[in-house]
Amino acid sequence: MAQTAKNGFLGRGPLFWMGMMFISTIAVAVLAISGAVENKGAIMILLVAPASLMIAVYKAAQNQPMDDNCVAKSTAQQRYIKRVAISTSLYLMTFALMTFLKDEVEVPLVAQYILAVLPGLAVCGIFWAVGRLIVEEEDEFLRMLTVRQTLIASALSLSAASVWGYLESADLVVHADAYWYAIIWFFGLGVGAVANRIQYGTWGAV
Repeated sequence: MAQTAKNGFLGRGPLFWMGMMFISTIAVAVLAISGAVENKGAIMILLVAPASLMIAVYKAAQNQPMDDNCVAKSTAQQRYIKRVAISTSLYLMTFALMTFLKDEVEVPLVAQYILAVLPGLAVCGIFWAVGRLIVEEEDEFLRMLTVRQTLIASALSLSAASVWGYLESADLVVHADAYWYAIIWFFGLGVGAVANRIQYGTWGAV
């Protein structure tokens, strides 16, 4: 019973949390596309929920029972977790600051540009963390799993950007802000983890 309690995250496996992340992302997308929530600041705040669930997916995957193919977390993975945690914290702080100042204070134009860029740079920090994980990971099998996840994530996000872009150019759908493609990329990492599990029996490091 003690071992079972440690499995997954809050007693749930990674597939459950991936499903919750998918449902919450779709729910926010529906609210945004339908116009039920028109304020972009509110939409970005709602997107914190699916972004946070990615952490639950990762923790659940890491807490799965170890098999013969699993190894302990490497130094590269520990650095990756710290970098992602720092970047995510910076994103939340800079986005909250941008939203507050935009709604409550009259900010000069130059400061508006700086405030708008900071959350995006924090997200770029997560991309950098994934790249550094690929470079620093010494286990070739884990490195291959990470590369596989990023390729699947890139394929999903770029495909979505291409298809939606052409639909937009034909005036068939509403405009989608570019940050949605980064969100799809993060969701794609989860899809890649499931693909790794199905084909290789382990989730990978991301």
